[in-house]
Amino acid sequence: MKTVFRVVTYLKRYPGLAAAQLACAIAMTVLMPFFAQVVKVVTGEVIPSGDLERLWPWVAAALGAFALTNLFNALRIVLNNTFEQKVIFDIRSDLYRKIQRLPIRWFDNKRTGDVMTRVTEDVQAVERVLIDGIEQGLVAALQMLFVGGWMVYQSPRLGLVAMVPVPFLALGAWLYTRSAPERHRAVRRATSDMNSLLHDNLDGIQQIKAFTREQPEHDRFNESSNRVRLATLHLMRVWATYSPSMELLRNLGYVIVLGFGGWWVITGKVESGTFFAFLVLLSLFYEPITRLNQLNQIIQAGRAAGERVFEIIDAEEETGLDGGRELARPVRGHVRFDEVRFSYTEKIATLKGVNLEAKPGQTIALVGHTGAGKSTIINLLTRFYEYDGGEITVDGIPIRELKKSSLRDAIGYVTQESFLFNGSVRDNLRLGRPEATDDELWEALEIANARDFVEALPEQLETNVGERGVKLSVGEKQRVSIARVILKNPPILLLDEATASVDTQTEKLIQDALERLMTARTSFVIAHRLSTVRNADRIYVMDRGEVVEEGDHDTLIALDGQYARLCRHSLMMEAENEAFA
Repeated sequence: MKTVFRVVTYLKRYPGLAAAQLACAIAMTVLMPFFAQVVKVVTGEVIPSGDLERLWPWVAAALGAFALTNLFNALRIVLNNTFEQKVIFDIRSDLYRKIQRLPIRWFDNKRTGDVMTRVTEDVQAVERVLIDGIEQGLVAALQMLFVGGWMVYQSPRLGLVAMVPVPFLALGAWLYTRSAPERHRAVRRATSDMNSLLHDNLDGIQQIKAFTREQPEHDRFNESSNRVRLATLHLMRVWATYSPSMELLRNLGYVIVLGFGGWWVITGKVESGTFFAFLVLLSLFYEPITRLNQLNQIIQAGRAAGERVFEIIDAEEETGLDGGRELARPVRGHVRFDEVRFSYTEKIATLKGVNLEAKPGQTIALVGHTGAGKSTIINLLTRFYEYDGGEITVDGIPIRELKKSSLRDAIGYVTQESFLFNGSVRDNLRLGRPEATDDELWEALEIANARDFVEALPEQLETNVGERGVKLSVGEKQRVSIARVILKNPPILLLDEATASVDTQTEKLIQDALERLMTARTSFVIAHRLSTVRNADRIYVMDRGEVVEEGDHDTLIALDGQYARLCRHSLMMEAENEAFA
């Protein structure tokens, strides 16, 4: 029940609403036995005496009690829905906030579809715990205790007989609850797997069509969907045994009371009015027991979902998000790597004692074959990952001592695959500086060589770029990304293969924009096309996680080492591309 208690901690945030709900529930419960009392008086006193003058006031009183009961119930439902939506909002907000504060390494081991399932479906299942679990369970428990106590007060002998099935009902609920969590977890896992597969297929729909994999992928989805079906069927089969068994025990209580009550009325040990009233009370007593059994099913489902939600909320956050030093302004952009070591996995070292330096305003080029560790350098400088050994400093301050927001505010990042959010061009640009005016947006687009194509868009700055910027070409997305970084105006710039995925003509536009962007900034440039880095102040050649050569272009060419070989290969490739252009 740990998960349920975690949900209860959220309820404490709204004590007024909780108290009002409880008051309504108590008022409803107190009014419930009143009709049974009316039945007792009418059948035991009014009808035998034939006193019509007493009949109608009691009938009116019963109607008034029902009206008040339903009034309190309506108020309770309104309060509960308000209460429940506030709490669900808080849980969903805490979950999203936590997701944003998790380290990149956490996302490396999670599927997007699984995370989305937790934020949407699992939180929704926790909502059922709130609506039908805690709140309805409390109402049912109050009703059962109050009505049960009233029954014993009215007739101890009949009250005790009515309680005979209760221990067996409790035992059945306990036995069911012992094994229920794993069944519900199996359903949640299977559902998450299916959603993850669906998310991957939607992202890769173009590849599926290109390789004519529609039928095999449909088969994979059906297999995953079938696992959901089987897990759900197993859950329902157990419920199909449990629920009717509990209903049979409850009906057994009616039969026992009917038999013993009828016997005692005939023998004069119980008055007939009390017996008829007891039959009404018996329905009020067993109804919440049945409801609690049904709620048990819902609570177990919510518990399994809640475990998945709180697993994220309890995950370890990135270090340095809140505490740490601020970079002194203005940031000079002096970056040093001293014997930096890092590995993504324990078995394979990605960086092996890397040393490099970027003085303020310098352009540093990182070259080498794929997997040499170039992008890892950028990932460590931004603290997307934490290095294992050595030290990285910015303006002489170890970046581990810096508050991450202060460090990242000083860095502009342009990646190979530019990401644009599903929104307007304006929305995506203002990610760099939310308060930027339209004039400033157009100026940034001009510098990024993007103004012409944005002006040609149907709604210009208001044009929706689609999910991941799908309505723009690769080069257009890249230039919007560059304009976004221009608006941010960072002192340190990171360019990771920023021109790798475009044609030669577009590359020249982007390269021209990047040269304007790099002016008077400390820049780290990763590129396979070495013509884009030949003017760098210093070039570091990396191989298998180590710096094997360093110097400017002319020095490294004269060295006739790995850089020179890379240059010759790059020139050959560029010549071939131009020949076929």
